[in-house]
Amino acid sequence: MKKFISWTAVILWMGLIFYLSSQLATESSKLSRGVTDVLLESVEKIAPDSKLHISDYNHIVRKNAHFFVYLVLGVLVINALDRRKKRSMLLAIGICILYAISDEFHQLFVPGRGAQVKDVFIDSAGACIGIVVYNLISRRIEGQGPRSSYYN
Repeated sequence: MKKFISWTAVILWMGLIFYLSSQLATESSKLSRGVTDVLLESVEKIAPDSKLHISDYNHIVRKNAHFFVYLVLGVLVINALDRRKKRSMLLAIGICILYAISDEFHQLFVPGRGAQVKDVFIDSAGACIGIVVYNLISRRIEGQGPRSSYYN
């Protein structure tokens, strides 16, 4: 049952990515500008003298969104696989990279959108970081389990 839930989470997250990639360029831009506005308003509350302009940061927010969305995908995929097997990391990375490529290809058919190789690299980097961090944390947690009687 746990595997079913894990793979369902992967498929739902991939569905969210597909939905976001299906948005027209104007809708996608409006969404990212909204997120950028919220972030800049938060920064201005902390540092009122900062002179930040949305046009300077919207691109950065968009690329960070690519990274973060695929970081989460990487975590979900490695969680769904048997992470104790050495090939699981490579398989998880492969799944995420192939999905990033297919996502960019899909955008070729969305009005106002296009495929960008650099986005595949950003997406892949996010997925790889998510997978590696997940593995490091998992190993750390598993290593803190009950000690054998040899150490007692």
